[in-house]
Amino acid sequence: MDKYKKKGKTPKINANIEELEKKIEDLENQLKRAVADYLNLEKRNILEKKEFVKYANKELLERLIPAFDTLFLAGKYTTDESVKLTIKTIIETLKDVGVEMVDTNGEFDPNLMEAVAVEEGEDGKVLEELRSGFTLYEKLIRPAQVKVGTSIK
Repeated sequence: MDKYKKKGKTPKINANIEELEKKIEDLENQLKRAVADYLNLEKRNILEKKEFVKYANKELLERLIPAFDTLFLAGKYTTDESVKLTIKTIIETLKDVGVEMVDTNGEFDPNLMEAVAVEEGEDGKVLEELRSGFTLYEKLIRPAQVKVGTSIK
């Protein structure tokens, strides 16, 4: 060490060491940020894949809903137990894959229902469901069409 002090190199070496230590610290921080960014990207990709799989059946469901409407309508006007059993089975199967029918009992909910008719009755209450509505994992696929009561004559 003494030979460096005599030639005046110690301050320069110390400055170089400090500079290199600073570069190492900067690179370590960059690496930590890059790893964190990568892990966040991986998590985001996993969530996106789960969402894609979750809603992959949406288009199929939208195409099948008119057929369900026809079957549900037939179920209202038939005494044939096989039709009623088929409807029940379809509803249970839909529930198994995250599809729920919109509950139209009680108060009118504009987030889930579409009022297509108004009739004298209890104000704001759904009087009749005219067309079923559906949600897929609580996301509205099609609003229920309903007749709503009003106290205004």
